[in-house]
Amino acid sequence: MDLDIVLLSRLQFALTIMVHYLFPPLSIGLGAQMVIAEGMFLRTDDRRWEAIARFWTKLFAVNFAVGVATGIVMEFEFGTNWATYSRFVGDVFGSALASEGIFAFFLESGFLAILVFGWDRVGPKMHFFSTTMVFTGSVFSSVWIVIANSWMHTPAGYHLVDDGEGHVRAEITDFWAMIFNPSSMHRLGHVLLGAFILGAFFTMSIGAYYLLKKRHEDIAKRMVAVGLIFGALSSVGILVSGHSQARAMARNQPAKLAAMEGHFHTGEGPTDLYLLGWPDREAEIVHFGIAMPGMLSFLVYDDFETPVPGLDQIDDEDEPPVLIPFVTYHVMVACGMYFIGLTLLGCFMLFRRTLWDTPWLLKLLMISVPLPYLANQAGWVATEVGRQPWVVYGELRTADAVSVAVGSDQVAGSIILFGIIYIALVVLWLVVMNEKIKHGPEDPATLGPKTRGSVVEAATRLSLHDAHRMTHAEEEE
Repeated sequence: MDLDIVLLSRLQFALTIMVHYLFPPLSIGLGAQMVIAEGMFLRTDDRRWEAIARFWTKLFAVNFAVGVATGIVMEFEFGTNWATYSRFVGDVFGSALASEGIFAFFLESGFLAILVFGWDRVGPKMHFFSTTMVFTGSVFSSVWIVIANSWMHTPAGYHLVDDGEGHVRAEITDFWAMIFNPSSMHRLGHVLLGAFILGAFFTMSIGAYYLLKKRHEDIAKRMVAVGLIFGALSSVGILVSGHSQARAMARNQPAKLAAMEGHFHTGEGPTDLYLLGWPDREAEIVHFGIAMPGMLSFLVYDDFETPVPGLDQIDDEDEPPVLIPFVTYHVMVACGMYFIGLTLLGCFMLFRRTLWDTPWLLKLLMISVPLPYLANQAGWVATEVGRQPWVVYGELRTADAVSVAVGSDQVAGSIILFGIIYIALVVLWLVVMNEKIKHGPEDPATLGPKTRGSVVEAATRLSLHDAHRMTHAEEEE
């Protein structure tokens, strides 16, 4: 039986990128929590903050390592499964990914050793600086990836050229227009805030777990408090970011917005906003729909009169799927509203000093950590499926972007192989993270001395220590 090579290639890339995307948002969000904890340690000289920062650093290192391992595969997929696409966008992606290597990867990896192994070798200020640089590197990495991806949604600053072999490719004419394409900054803010929410819920869940188990209570209260405040600010912020992004989408990708909202017919009056429902593309209705009258018009145009263009304004061959974008978009929005309500309630009870005596809320904080993962995944699925049938919006269709030299049986076999490997990596990540979380942070009373030397002094001490060991070994021989 012949399988659809385009569908298989899309499934393979979806598998690898969705598994990989479990890890970068946590690296960014947890990195922000590490910076806060170390900053509080420098400000207050309270060793409990140092214990928290050390603990987050251990979890960060595990997450970072698995994230790197799961991300390598995608670089090869561009060449194996998507050679036509790679030829078309090579000039654009080459610039963005080179910038990521220069501004992000080297920054992040250059300070990672100090972050992980430098606690007892460099001073607190130098270690805080290293932590900040690793966090900054993780943010810069997301910046360039989002810019490259956003260009695929709203291409700008380019022209098309013939490569002399019968192929057309995009060539950058304005580097800054490519960077600040119409959707890049809107999407970047949304991605970073989503990562901050995940980091906040991750740290809150661990702190709440310790409080319910009556372990590390003094430290756990600080974990929950910081996570709640940071999570509340990020959750409110992402609501504003999402609104801004939706308005930009209405201008630049009206078909995607219509698919996400299940909006089939333009009409002559204001457009309703569906809160729930099940879209039926064939019947062009939303079954079991619960809608707010005129709200979509208000959110897009600031009035209750202007109709929002529906899918009937889009050529049939350019229409995106409706069911997947609609469902995943509404899952993301529902999660976002839940985050706002839960974190604001938690902050209210925190400042009322009743949070620690409310076990049901602590349990809710503990078990809610899967939802930010779900929201991050759902958001990406909604925006990527909503872009179809284009891989580069308006320029290159997904069906025309696959490699011609790869067969469907090869792609199907690699999906099975990657599935096994990725399942093993995720299980390994869960086991190691679970062990470290159950072990818990170190006792602040057992931490090493606070006063340490500079990076040069640490390297000198390490070199002298190695030289001493070599001399001692030679004497024994």
